[in-house]
Amino acid sequence: MTTTMEAATTPKRKAARPEHGPGSKSDGWARRIPLLPALVFTFIVTQLPFVVTIYYSLQSWNLVRPGSRHFVGLDNYGEVFTDSQFRQVTLQTIMLTVGAVLVAVALGLLLALMLNRSFPGRGVVRTLLITPFLITPVAAALLWKTTLLDPTYGLVNFVLAPFGAGRTDWISSFPLLAVMMSIVWQWTPFMMLLILAGLQSQPDDVLEAAGVDGASNFAIFREITLPHLRRFIELGIVLGTIYLINTFDSIYMMTQGGPGIASANLPFYIYQRAFLGFDIGQSAAMGVVVAILTTIVSTFALRLIFRTFSGNEAGA
Repeated sequence: MTTTMEAATTPKRKAARPEHGPGSKSDGWARRIPLLPALVFTFIVTQLPFVVTIYYSLQSWNLVRPGSRHFVGLDNYGEVFTDSQFRQVTLQTIMLTVGAVLVAVALGLLLALMLNRSFPGRGVVRTLLITPFLITPVAAALLWKTTLLDPTYGLVNFVLAPFGAGRTDWISSFPLLAVMMSIVWQWTPFMMLLILAGLQSQPDDVLEAAGVDGASNFAIFREITLPHLRRFIELGIVLGTIYLINTFDSIYMMTQGGPGIASANLPFYIYQRAFLGFDIGQSAAMGVVVAILTTIVSTFALRLIFRTFSGNEAGA
């Protein structure tokens, strides 16, 4: 009886987690160790150059003036935020990125709605519409510069000649618009494919039920299709923004950032200051500022993607 009472009054101890086996700390490290070489390589090729860039951003160093290198602290960052050209280029980067992404999404939505219907030759049309996305950005920029937007022999002027725009020099007169047209032409197929995948994942029974209830095609699109496509459109906007904010090759091949800096974005402006102006300190400070801003945008974008595809609309 005494033994029974002692056993009843003795508090139960929690089962100790085994030192080895599933769920143990050693098992966790056993899963992480194979990833260590990739982590070290990623740190070497991404973080070490960034640390060196931060070091250079604290120096006043112009390559055309030997012996000019000296420590200036945060002076370069102060000059970055007071640089009127930097503010202008930042605004142009926002206009180029947001404009190209929104136009590409709108055109991609229209093309996806067209391809979601059955018609003769749909496979051929879909293949032709995808083709621009398969062309490298440099080749696409040269195509637009020499074949489409040439003021004398360009196809755009040939088509617009009856409307009085047959001799327009698009690249000189509208440099930012010319670059944007090239980017939109290349990224519309990506948006089209993404939205088309969303359209083809709609449940047919819901659409049929809405049709039986007498809903018009526009009402079905507004109330059922568009809310269903929301996550796909958001994903396209996020991926397009992350990629296009770093656009360099299209600007370099089409306008060289000119005239002046009228078509330059932040990556191209930093390239100009570093490799044409040889101002290492200023360009490094600009690079650090742009990297921080891009990290903030990317973090927000990734959180938006995780929230959208996890189905948690309330949390951020």
